Amino acid sequence: MRCSFFNDKFTQQGWSLLSFSQMLSVSQTLCRFKRLRGLINLGNTCFMNCIVQALTHTPLLRDFFLSDRHKCEMQSNSCLVCEMSQLFQEFYSGHRWPHIPFRLLHLVWTHARHLAGYEQQDAHEFLIAALDVLHRHCKGDTTHDNGKKANNPNHCSCIIDQIFTGGLQSDVTCQVCHGVSTTIDPFWDISLDLPGSSTPFWPLSPGGDGLTVNGESHLSGATTLTDCLRRFTRPEHLGSSAKIKCGGCHSYQESTKQLTMKKLPIVACFHLKRFEHSAKLRRKITTYVSFPLELDMTPFIASSKESRMNGQYQQTVEVLNNDNKYSLFAVVNHQGTLESGHYTSFIRQHKDQWFKCDDAIITKASIKDVLDSEGWVVRHQTPRSFSLENRLKEKTEAGRDY
Repeated sequence: MRCSFFNDKFTQQGWSLLSFSQMLSVSQTLCRFKRLRGLINLGNTCFMNCIVQALTHTPLLRDFFLSDRHKCEMQSNSCLVCEMSQLFQEFYSGHRWPHIPFRLLHLVWTHARHLAGYEQQDAHEFLIAALDVLHRHCKGDTTHDNGKKANNPNHCSCIIDQIFTGGLQSDVTCQVCHGVSTTIDPFWDISLDLPGSSTPFWPLSPGGDGLTVNGESHLSGATTLTDCLRRFTRPEHLGSSAKIKCGGCHSYQESTKQLTMKKLPIVACFHLKRFEHSAKLRRKITTYVSFPLELDMTPFIASSKESRMNGQYQQTVEVLNNDNKYSLFAVVNHQGTLESGHYTSFIRQHKDQWFKCDDAIITKASIKDVLDSEGWVVRHQTPRSFSLENRLKEKTEAGRDY
């Protein structure tokens, strides 16, 4: 049973607007687990609910909002950071009734108009839109270590950027003089093509590079997250129709392009591109992708590529390996078709305790349930989060804005 309410009449006294039968249905979804809370579906808003569950169970984001460090500088009451702060307070208040996220939905509609309305939306689009608005509204909280406000827009140190932002390095190599042009762009997530899409995909051997569970691939022969990452970071020949002007040759030449991770984020978010849209085709790709509980990103960082070229890869791996390991803590899933479907999420609350969040319904889940699911958005967290957590606590104890 899933509770869905298809109206927009919720106010701050939203519960009083529910009919007796609706309240009875909601009462049956009373969460039996501490620090977990369901979310009422306001009408095709499962795309929002599953992402909110993942965000509220991101440890560093939770610690930031529960420490009440946000200092709002907006004149109106349309600050999404203020609403998220209130949402975190509600989630961890001890209440077990499902929460009604009507104000969050209203603010998302206000600041991301392409998501407005009760039509089915994309959970990945909501994630990016939410992070973008939070980033913009968090800028007033950005400070340097000396307590002064940061004014450089290219080096934001707000809590969103500290947790979610990585650096993607693009190396374009001229095929004539072998000169390399490098650019680095920020990213909040990595979108990965899947086998079965119209984009060519060559499967690689499963297992390897840390993408294992207890030393073995979760499902022998399955496409793995590492396969997708290897494909994402392999050199690509741009071809004669996409010549670039080489700074060394001073003329247009064919080239190759390779993407690597210059800077890894604390929380790594991988979006598996299951919706395919083209001029001739609109469909959902249901290919199973095996993803790990523990993920080592060392093979995909720029310094590893440079070390391989210089014959120093093994030494670099020994130095960097621990910093680049991630642990799975959230998975967003989509059931159904491109035209009609439903989003749910799996959330790790403690080391080995997993729960399935299906709007207002929270149930226990096994690790097998998680690993067997059809991942849509997969989120891992690095142990480096503990160093930032300590910094957050130090700033909180010192009474400084962050």
